[in-house]
Amino acid sequence: MDSPVRVKSEVGRLRRVLLHRPGQELENLMPQYLSRQLFEDIPYLVHAREEHDQFAATLRECGVEVVYLLDLVAEAISLSGAQEQFVDDFIAEIGLSARGAEPAVRDYLLDMSVEQMLGNMARGVRKADLGRRGQKHLVDYIDDAYPFYVDPMPNLYFTRDPFFMVDGGVCISSMANTVRARETLFGRYLFQKHPIYRHTPVLHERTDPFSIEGGDVLVLSGEAVAIGISQRTDPHAVEALAERLICQETGITRVIAIDIPKTRSYMHLDTVMTMVDRDKFTIHPSILPTLRAFSLAKKDGALVIEPEKKKLNEVLADALHLDRVTMIRCGGGSAIDAAREQWNDGTNTLAVAPGEVIAFSRNYVTNGILREHGVKVHEIPSAELSRGRGGPRCMSMPLWRE
Repeated sequence: MDSPVRVKSEVGRLRRVLLHRPGQELENLMPQYLSRQLFEDIPYLVHAREEHDQFAATLRECGVEVVYLLDLVAEAISLSGAQEQFVDDFIAEIGLSARGAEPAVRDYLLDMSVEQMLGNMARGVRKADLGRRGQKHLVDYIDDAYPFYVDPMPNLYFTRDPFFMVDGGVCISSMANTVRARETLFGRYLFQKHPIYRHTPVLHERTDPFSIEGGDVLVLSGEAVAIGISQRTDPHAVEALAERLICQETGITRVIAIDIPKTRSYMHLDTVMTMVDRDKFTIHPSILPTLRAFSLAKKDGALVIEPEKKKLNEVLADALHLDRVTMIRCGGGSAIDAAREQWNDGTNTLAVAPGEVIAFSRNYVTNGILREHGVKVHEIPSAELSRGRGGPRCMSMPLWRE
């Protein structure tokens, strides 16, 4: 059976994309626990939803079918009768704050429709939701001030990270941070249980001991993939995935591993670089002096790793079989504009077709430079969405590209 997904490019015309509309999980963010949730600010949900709806509307205007993560997972669980199994798997990963409360959390979640259950899993379970409970375990005394039995999942609207497509297969991410590991359960059930997507070949499992996340993976073409070695993606995972992609039956013959600084502001490769046309990329200029690239390819039946001596633009051109590629600098020649707009995901664009992208309107300097290079830019509002530290590419998972 043919795979129900196909992503052989970053810029081929986008036909189907997976999103998650922000929900009550954003209302469960608290200032004193922001770092625990990998956030630095609290988006206002009403406006965040309005902005996300504009994002979805822009995609549809570009001819893209928009599907939603929780809708598909609800179909997968309902049609397969896997609700109890899903809850048990979810509870197994919710952490110490729920110790002793697992049976009550389980009953609470199962006493709902599947759709409500998934929404509440994303929202998190407050202690107040289960009523007053006695202090039985030591953790009940130590964690008494912490208001959740189940942490919220505010990063869920960044659908790029917990699983990603390469060629006709899916990689279920092994997340770098425990707080995001539960997100990959949604992907596992979608690609195991959904009547359409269960036929997708799985190229990477969430149980892999080394972390890799979708924001670090750029599918350059049907032959080449770039993967960032970053704060969130381990070099062991890059090598293991390259082995599977190259030495198994996919069209990928070369993986370019790009070592980027391990900092919060550069958490994934797509926060510093994205592809906007067949021969054009955005790039954050400040990282260029620090980048190292390595090519992984098959030679004599084995995977061989070679450090690249060429500049990044030359490596990318070679991988794409082009004479040259253009690296469009975020913020242009201004260090101030570049730093500000990269922080607001000026390099994190989503291509809907070759030379046509969706970008945050606030990054007007970079958007203007993209237009000067012949790129069509659809701008969307982002005052609230950008507080989560992710742009249009982060907020989308292509399922099918031409």
